[in-house]
Amino acid sequence: MSTGVTISSISDYAILGCGSVGYAVAEELVDQGKDVLIIDRDESRVESLRDQDLDARTADIGDPETADLVADRSVVLILASDVEANKQAVENIRENDGEQFVVARASDPVSGDELSDLGADVVINPSTVIADSALRALESGELEYNAGKLAEIIEETAGRLAIVTQDSPDPDSIASAAALQAIADHLGVEADIIYMDEIGHQENRAFVNLLGIDLLQWDDVEDRSAYDTVALVDRATSGEMEFDVDIIVDHREPEVDYDPSFVDIRPNMSSTSTIMTKYIQEFDMNVSEEVATALLYGIRAETLDFKRDTTPADLTAAAYLYPFANHDTLEQVESPSMSPETLDVLAEAIANRDVQGSHLVSNAGFVRDREALTQAASHLLNLEGVTTTAVFGISEETIFLAARSKDIRMNIGSVLADAYGEIGETAGHSTQASAEIPLGIFTGIEISDDTRDTLLELTEEAVKRTLFDAMGVDGSEGSNGG
Repeated sequence: MSTGVTISSISDYAILGCGSVGYAVAEELVDQGKDVLIIDRDESRVESLRDQDLDARTADIGDPETADLVADRSVVLILASDVEANKQAVENIRENDGEQFVVARASDPVSGDELSDLGADVVINPSTVIADSALRALESGELEYNAGKLAEIIEETAGRLAIVTQDSPDPDSIASAAALQAIADHLGVEADIIYMDEIGHQENRAFVNLLGIDLLQWDDVEDRSAYDTVALVDRATSGEMEFDVDIIVDHREPEVDYDPSFVDIRPNMSSTSTIMTKYIQEFDMNVSEEVATALLYGIRAETLDFKRDTTPADLTAAAYLYPFANHDTLEQVESPSMSPETLDVLAEAIANRDVQGSHLVSNAGFVRDREALTQAASHLLNLEGVTTTAVFGISEETIFLAARSKDIRMNIGSVLADAYGEIGETAGHSTQASAEIPLGIFTGIEISDDTRDTLLELTEEAVKRTLFDAMGVDGSEGSNGG
């Protein structure tokens, strides 16, 4: 039932059944300057409430006449421990044509459903409330313990802390690393953020440049012995490290087995940035504008601006970061200029798109910047009726493929693994994935300048057919979606 009542503007309340729960609620409402009428069948309790200058009356909350007593109240809270009396009170109020906003106390899920069916707008189960409170306390205690352990490991660093991101870091990985670097600085330890491959996507490069985040490419590190502590942050889908790992923080289980001293992996959270925001709060740090902006963007990027797999923890973290972030910078990061190479790849992908149902696969031809394939796959996902995209192209002797999906029934990472896992390398998860396939695997033809066009034609159909088969689509009748 929807009454249209705006709680913040309400000044008149009724509380039926004033045990310990009802009294606590009444006391808080009165402190807020609200007009509260209390009804309870226990005469001695009512007298005690009146002695405290509270408006209290003696009546059985299950009697039909009680509904008349509260008919002029905007909100009625039915909080007796006697659930049968609570159900009768809700029924009487609704039969009395009461339009009040009704909050009722249940004892279990069954009585909760019954109260809802009788017309209660909100049902409260004290045991659930207590359980939720206990879990929050447990989570808080666990975070405090983990923060202490993390601090202990970082402070034992004699040289420098190496914070290793994904091989080709995305915003969540970069932001999480920047947060851990800030924590290390807070603890008096110098740290470097290190990546193994390249920062490819233009949006990611803009992200790093605009926020002034310093990252080191592993090949450019001259004195690797300086790092006596190593942390992996949001690196679950990347390859194995060549040295011992001390710290792992991630929102996915790593594909490689490590034996670190500290592990915080939370698959129930949508981003590692959310986890690191909790540590920033636990360390009671003054979060910088750069780190706050990075973390907020990391959460937004990983949840598709809160439209994918978003949890309450993500929203709470984002709300904490929001006042500290630079929103002009966020807007610049989200709308980077498109390079001529990316524009060419996108145009080629649009022209060559093959749509089967809601699945789109396209050949972008020969490419110089394989990250342009990722941007093309993301852009094509905006086409009407398309829920999954895959764009592939040839660079040197390799077919690179980037895929995106917003279809909750499909795990695009698993699809690419099924399609190409035995002949190439794949990586990714439910909404985004990539593959690298040796070009000659499909043809057996020696690769040269003279054979490139022929190879492109031969591989196109093989790549598309394999992928459509893995998606469970026939793929026999191509369409450019026009």
